Amino acid sequence: MARSSKILIIVSLLLVVSIIASTIVLQTKAYLLVSFAVIACILFIFFLRFELRSITGREIVLLAMLSAIAAVARVPFAPIPSVQPTSFVIILVGLVFGAESGFLVGAIAALVSNIFLGQGPWTPWQMLAWGMMGASAGLLRNTWLMKKMWGLSLFGFVWGLLFGWFMNLWIIVSHLESLSWGYIIGVYSSSIYFDLAHSLSNIFFLIVFASSWRKVLERFKKKYGLLKE
Repeated sequence: MARSSKILIIVSLLLVVSIIASTIVLQTKAYLLVSFAVIACILFIFFLRFELRSITGREIVLLAMLSAIAAVARVPFAPIPSVQPTSFVIILVGLVFGAESGFLVGAIAALVSNIFLGQGPWTPWQMLAWGMMGASAGLLRNTWLMKKMWGLSLFGFVWGLLFGWFMNLWIIVSHLESLSWGYIIGVYSSSIYFDLAHSLSNIFFLIVFASSWRKVLERFKKKYGLLKE
């Protein structure tokens, strides 16, 4: 694993710990401070990525293009709750170009798509969730699991659930005055339909489009010698 990928994982884990710690320590109104902290950390990772590695203009354009595709893909499906083709694009970017690129495209796609769909305290949480989705796809891309369609589909299904469960945290953090086991169970129970919709749509997009997209991205990567890890 590349040194920068290790740094990415460490910073992300510290980020999650900071979310939990700030929730416990600050108790109320913590979600605003946590949101700003998450944004700052994601931006730090973004710039660290470019500092640690020599990036060509071609590679920057490629990442920007893939981020735009991931962001725009979300907009037409907005009326259908939790059907997220954005997740499919982010997973494919991680598989082909690696963990760092997957994280960057996931985080940027969340930020850009919310320009159209609405920014709010949930945005940095989406940036982190989609970023980690892309990063984990990149970290697991050479495993036997990700080389099989059923394994890739399982990965998409699991991340559809994890994404929803992580996003539930910002709801809980922003209503700490109501915090109780009953409230937590209620929040997670009410999201089951949306989480399953996300998971099943991930499976659909991966089964139908993953092979063709992967071939195109691999060909593009090989032809121009881009983003080698």
